[in-house]
Amino acid sequence: MGAGAGTGAGTGAGAGTGTVDGRELSPAVVILSGVVGGISLTVGALLAVTSLAGYTAGAWVSPEPLSPGLLGAAMAGVAPALFTLGRVRVWEEARSLVLPLAIVLVGLFAVSLLNGGALQAVHGGPLFLALFSLGWVVTLGLLALAAVVCLVAQYRRPAPPPPAAERPRAAPLPGWSKPLLAVLGSGWLGIGAGLLTFPAFWGPLVPWTVNRADAQGLGVWALALGAGVLGSLVEDDLTRIRPALTAVPAVALAVAVLLAVHARSVDWTSGPGVSLLALVAGLLATGVAGRFLLTRADARGQAVNSG
Repeated sequence: MGAGAGTGAGTGAGAGTGTVDGRELSPAVVILSGVVGGISLTVGALLAVTSLAGYTAGAWVSPEPLSPGLLGAAMAGVAPALFTLGRVRVWEEARSLVLPLAIVLVGLFAVSLLNGGALQAVHGGPLFLALFSLGWVVTLGLLALAAVVCLVAQYRRPAPPPPAAERPRAAPLPGWSKPLLAVLGSGWLGIGAGLLTFPAFWGPLVPWTVNRADAQGLGVWALALGAGVLGSLVEDDLTRIRPALTAVPAVALAVAVLLAVHARSVDWTSGPGVSLLALVAGLLATGVAGRFLLTRADARGQAVNSG
């Protein structure tokens, strides 16, 4: 594992040959990620900061500032990881982040359309929020379409012939981590699917007050987080999930800050409140542990190569 970590952890290129060990990453995916990263950082920071200040500012009307703030925290948290995709050369090292990103873009656009009556522009909110909601829908629609087109273009790129197509895993996940990741990913995925598809049932179980749009918007992000965690099990290689490992702790930390500030709005004594605390803590621990293991694998590989 040591030597492989050194050669595979950086760019995905074959050692000293310049060949690409995997399906070459499409430039369109890199451009899309950069654009989404910039928008997510700006809009996410806006939603998170206004929520921290106690104001409700979102594309749709929300009963409390916590829900739009959490959406903003997740957007801002994932942005730095999206900027790192410019250094990735192969699709196998980007898909654990890009596929959940596509889920978020398509899912939030669908939620915005399904809850059109709750949009600030339709509901008669302040002028700034009304214009913001219109821009939200238009921008999400364009980005969702672009994400689908980019994924189609990515999978139309030819896969490399063996042995590049069968690149061995440089830094496999520790065996003890896989059951924990399976539980964590299934938890986020199940909650997200429930909130998205059955908001009338699952929405009241959220440990603070939400409406249908809030429940489904939060469900989209939970679904994407679950897909990303479970995707790491499929990859089974720390070097292949490097960008995702940048996103996970940042998202978890940003969400934790919002929850801490609005702690009085959350029913922590309820089962859903305890479950939420465990899922966020698990997400943060996963990201921190993953980054530590990846750094150690990189250092071991460099030591072997230099020796």
